[in-house]
Amino acid sequence: MEKSRESERNSITLLGNKNVSYGFEYTPEVLETFQNKHPDNDYFVKFNCPEFTSLCPITGQPDFACIYISYIPDKLMVESKSLKLYLFSFRNHGDFHEDCVNIIMKDLIALMDPKYIEVWGKFLPRGGISIDPYCNYGKPGTKYEKLAWERLSTHDLYPETIRNR
Repeated sequence: MEKSRESERNSITLLGNKNVSYGFEYTPEVLETFQNKHPDNDYFVKFNCPEFTSLCPITGQPDFACIYISYIPDKLMVESKSLKLYLFSFRNHGDFHEDCVNIIMKDLIALMDPKYIEVWGKFLPRGGISIDPYCNYGKPGTKYEKLAWERLSTHDLYPETIRNR
């Protein structure tokens, strides 16, 4: 058990590191993982990033959003400081809102192979319209694939009341 903790500490390089460099370009390689201590349990881990920014690929104007990431981990979990740095790296990245949430989801799938994951971006309006893309994924051939379809098909059945835009 002690050797496992030692190995985990050695694989996480950003948490507690005060000399971390904040990059200005999209950087998926900054993401780090650690072992899920409860892989037999199904539970959600949810991250809220209320200060997400990216750039419009056409105008170069900044876009602001709250990004919600929820996932059911399998063997690996994403380390939160590395996730913050990763999301921060979109600051100068030019992509449409829909692309940003799908890129985030695909990068996290490649990183940790979760049982299930969803990413929802609630972007502030520009030009009088807000865009809230949602994407999800469940491991093919498992109950999580069915969960992904169910959540996608009923995702915005009861839209929330927007009071912050």
